[in-house]
Amino acid sequence: MKINNLGYLLKEGIRGIFLHGFMSFAAVCVTVACLLIVGSFSCLTYNVGIMVEDLNKTNEVLVYVDETYTEAEARSVGAKISTLENVFDRKFITREEALKDFIADHEGDESFSGVEASDLRHRFRVVLVDNSLMKETVEELKEIPGVAKVSASYELAEGFSTLQSVLQIVSIAVIGVLLVVSLLIISNTVKLAMYDRRDEIAIMKMVGATNGFIRLPFVVEGFTLGMLGAGIAFGLEWFLYNLLLARLDAVDSLNLFQFVPFNQLLMPMVITFAAAGLFVGIVGSWTSIRKFMNV
Repeated sequence: MKINNLGYLLKEGIRGIFLHGFMSFAAVCVTVACLLIVGSFSCLTYNVGIMVEDLNKTNEVLVYVDETYTEAEARSVGAKISTLENVFDRKFITREEALKDFIADHEGDESFSGVEASDLRHRFRVVLVDNSLMKETVEELKEIPGVAKVSASYELAEGFSTLQSVLQIVSIAVIGVLLVVSLLIISNTVKLAMYDRRDEIAIMKMVGATNGFIRLPFVVEGFTLGMLGAGIAFGLEWFLYNLLLARLDAVDSLNLFQFVPFNQLLMPMVITFAAAGLFVGIVGSWTSIRKFMNV
């Protein structure tokens, strides 16, 4: 294709946006609305996933050391625990520290008043990388010399794993549905604009214009509308996300909801919005013009 022809087609594509101003405005608004919903849900899903992972790490495994071990010998067991692949962190707790925790948990209960530090074992609080592998990791911990007993809450770990799986499935399903809805709405919106220009397309076909020559202005138009909608949606998403963080800081004094800064999401969101705008704009315009090419 000649350079002057390419320039003409690009100019025609841009001109089409202003020529059908209302339809272009509607297409951009629909794109913004759909991408804003997809972006907001993606941000929410990401933050909830992080919160679930943080809760997951609170589900600790207690590793009790043989009562015949001295404190120094008990501490040496920690080095072997750290070598396990699924161990994220471990904390050593002496008999004395365990007694303080025990007294605090049973404050006011006279039946435990005679418990002494020597009655308890040195222990480790172990946090796992993946709690879905808790049973396998517990078996590995039991094989370590000096480990007398391992206590783990399997039900809680399975609950967290199930919650993460459900969250991922729901996220993929909702985002997929929203993208399909966005594509359909954009396609129908652009199709209405194409309908207004059906006579122009027919004339171009009759004088020998190729399909590519006819399609390119509409593709340029769809691409421009899609990227414009994606840019506006991204700006609104950034503004609304930071506004939400400011409101949470003012209301949530206990820091129950820990949302990451938008800067941490910046590049993934830029790529996502740009790809979605590109896909919706080009595919929507390309599919909408197909029926008008059969003249």
